[in-house]
Amino acid sequence: MWRLNKVRHKAGRLGGSLEEFKLKKREHEKALRQARRDRQLVSKRLLLNEDEDQPEVNMDTASGEQDVVTLFHTLQHSGPEREAHLKALSKALHDPTAQLTFIKQENSMHLLVGLLTGSNASCRLQAVRCLHELSHSSHANVAPACLPATPYLLTYLSGQSTKFTELCLYTLGNLCPESDAVKEKLLAQGIIPALASCIENQRHNLAVVEAVGFTLSQLLQAKDAAAKIIPLVLASSLPSHLLSVLTPDPKFGLAPAIECAWCLHYLTCSMEDNRVLLAQGALLKCSCLLVSLGAAVAEGNKEDGMELLICPLLRCMGNLLSSCPVENLSTEVGDIHVVVALCALLQAYLQSQPALARESAWVLNNLTAHSSALCSALLTLNLVPGLIQLLPFSQGINTMILRVLANIAHKKKEFCVQLAHLGLLSALYATLKMADQEMVTLSMDVLFMLVVSGPQVAEEFVKQGGLLLIEAIQYNSEGEIRRRATYLLEHHLVSYSSYCSVDNTPCS
Repeated sequence: MWRLNKVRHKAGRLGGSLEEFKLKKREHEKALRQARRDRQLVSKRLLLNEDEDQPEVNMDTASGEQDVVTLFHTLQHSGPEREAHLKALSKALHDPTAQLTFIKQENSMHLLVGLLTGSNASCRLQAVRCLHELSHSSHANVAPACLPATPYLLTYLSGQSTKFTELCLYTLGNLCPESDAVKEKLLAQGIIPALASCIENQRHNLAVVEAVGFTLSQLLQAKDAAAKIIPLVLASSLPSHLLSVLTPDPKFGLAPAIECAWCLHYLTCSMEDNRVLLAQGALLKCSCLLVSLGAAVAEGNKEDGMELLICPLLRCMGNLLSSCPVENLSTEVGDIHVVVALCALLQAYLQSQPALARESAWVLNNLTAHSSALCSALLTLNLVPGLIQLLPFSQGINTMILRVLANIAHKKKEFCVQLAHLGLLSALYATLKMADQEMVTLSMDVLFMLVVSGPQVAEEFVKQGGLLLIEAIQYNSEGEIRRRATYLLEHHLVSYSSYCSVDNTPCS
């Protein structure tokens, strides 16, 4: 199974008016997911405080540290202005140096935990905002300092306030990847069952569902996730809930589906055997959604950020296919039009995002490797000419397309004849001249299957000048490529040596 590296993301801070906050939040989260798709980064997310209607002002470091110390001492004494002081503290904790100053104060976390568990709901909200700011710190000492608060954050996931629950979830999600000690503590405190209960109780609240997806994805990216975390996740109700979210909401958008799709990607790429997810219909769910997305893309309806959902879906499907029994493939995949969707995605993202196009071709390869029905569908739905046109492209796309064509040729001799009639022989004539040795080797494999399928195919290849080309490859190559060229010449092409060009001119 061709696996892809797990990828992560990191958030920064934005400021402005309330409407600017919301707009920038959407744009920023799109950038975060784009980064997570493209490269491996430290994962953090900072929720924007929509109650702050003024742009953020960068504080002087010394002033910020002093403000934190003053606010800490003030908050040790109860009073009617405690909520306002807490709000000021959460704002002061924007500054990384102030964060370190705060945790160094004796009993500072004890104070926050006391306010977090107190009877004043407004103070509880501001206390969790302070913890959320601390969780976003890049300093290694801050996350362990927050551990006394985590049992309460987990308990509050069953609360009724969406804003409060979101803050708890994103705070926990930020703490997850900081250290093994923090992660082990959260697992021991029951973060997996807490997340399962949260998404089950609030499955209709998509903001909370998105936050659960983010937090779970943080856990699933741990190096030891396969041994310590994934078994707990699979034994819970989380997989079924993640799958149920793979339907973009017309009002809320793609974000919850994107987060849950990434969770499923981390699950599938961390396990050699995905039969548990297959039994829950994961492959069929991914396939159906890709059919819908492919149809939308083919019609030119590219919703903003759609590729950020397509990417983990492709990775999930490709990995799931490696665990799917061959005899169940057609049932698990469902609609054969998934090949139409994959070809549409391939074409749509070929220029703008070749990596996504390559992954579409990879899934197409995994689908056609064991399914004659899907190979036949590519032919009957007239999708092969479009694939042949992609053979000149680089960045791994052409090699994957050639593997797909090899899968088709391998299934039936009749398929080989159809491929030849569709122009594959001419395309191979070009790919055999490429400098890429992998392309030449794959081209030789496909050519072999074509010429042994029937004398008319071999004769057509020789008429196009193929005999001279293979002789040149034999003369100029070494190793396996030379051996294959020699075998083709001696066993399959020599009998057609009386014709070596398209005008049937006899060879001299």
